[in-house]
Amino acid sequence: MRYSRVLTRSAAPLAAVALPLALAGPSAAVAGISVSTTGTNVSVVTSACAQNNGSWGTASLLASGQTSFAQGRQVALSGTTVSQSAAWSAVAPGTYTVAVRCSNGVSAGTQSVIVSAAATPTRAATPSPSRGVAGGLGGSARDYGTLTLGAGAALVGSAVIAGAWFLRRRPKPHRRY
Repeated sequence: MRYSRVLTRSAAPLAAVALPLALAGPSAAVAGISVSTTGTNVSVVTSACAQNNGSWGTASLLASGQTSFAQGRQVALSGTTVSQSAAWSAVAPGTYTVAVRCSNGVSAGTQSVIVSAAATPTRAATPSPSRGVAGGLGGSARDYGTLTLGAGAALVGSAVIAGAWFLRRRPKPHRRY
């Protein structure tokens, strides 16, 4: 009797945890592709391909008039067993389709992407300073190694010690009151 109550009470929370995991199982197995754009650069990432004869597969960037995988700009996938990727640079503005085909001939997926015109940076002319250029950080903008910083600290420390020794050893005037 006691055990049946415990089983009844724990069945509902157990089912609440198990149901989402059971439903998410098949959809998590499909990897697909993820396409992103930055300016005129397009990149694709997938985890669906396995390495076959030293190759992960090929990705193709298809323009709007192109219909087959072979017509697009093809790039070999590179990466690891966890993630493979490919990228295209200097892509003209427009709508494209990215298709990924693994080395075993299976399609990893296709996705459409829109590439917009890259904004050209504009620089406004700045007036020159009236009193010259202020120094600012100077040499501290460079990252120095531990050896250089240690040598500099040793030089500063020895200068402080030598200065204190010199001030202590200098002759003192005799004061008469």
